[in-house]
Amino acid sequence: MNHPRPKARLSRALGIPLTRKCVQYLERRPYPPGVHGRARRRTSDYQVRLLEKQRLRHQYNVSEVQLRRAFDEAARGAGRTGDTLVALLERRLDAVVHRAGLARSIYQARQLVAHGHLTVDGRKVDRPSYRLRPGQVVAVRERSRQLPPFQLAATGANADDGPGRPYLSVDLTGLRATLLREPARHEVPVVCDEQLVVEHYSR
Repeated sequence: MNHPRPKARLSRALGIPLTRKCVQYLERRPYPPGVHGRARRRTSDYQVRLLEKQRLRHQYNVSEVQLRRAFDEAARGAGRTGDTLVALLERRLDAVVHRAGLARSIYQARQLVAHGHLTVDGRKVDRPSYRLRPGQVVAVRERSRQLPPFQLAATGANADDGPGRPYLSVDLTGLRATLLREPARHEVPVVCDEQLVVEHYSR
């Protein structure tokens, strides 16, 4: 999903860096964009819950419809709705590609998947929203392995973003990753109070 707003501006509006490059912009200007960005503004309960929902949505680069559909599914399941929601989003193919270190950002991961460079259990999958099941293997197609983004990933250039997740088994040299199990909330590096997201959709 493409967002017309520059990532740095969006990061300042959300208060969190959406990419590595945005970190320096947020540190230099840690306040919302616009003429009145530094002005004190009264915040309502609705605004606080909406901000958390937007943070979650943009960290996974999903549309409002996709997030709402994931929430409805999480609400029907067992366990805490917020934890289940994050787990469902984390099992998306583009999210796994990003966490595994095969892409430097969720935006690049989405593009690489959509362009048909990835396979799941040996079959090409070009839907970023494809949800992986435990045991499934994600790999870069043989014909795509020589492309610069994957050559860079194989050296561990994206290591800070991905490897080290206990629910993933990653082989960067082989450009593959296996989802071992359902991710637990405390293992997912997402900056968000998911309970506020649940309250937002349950109002």
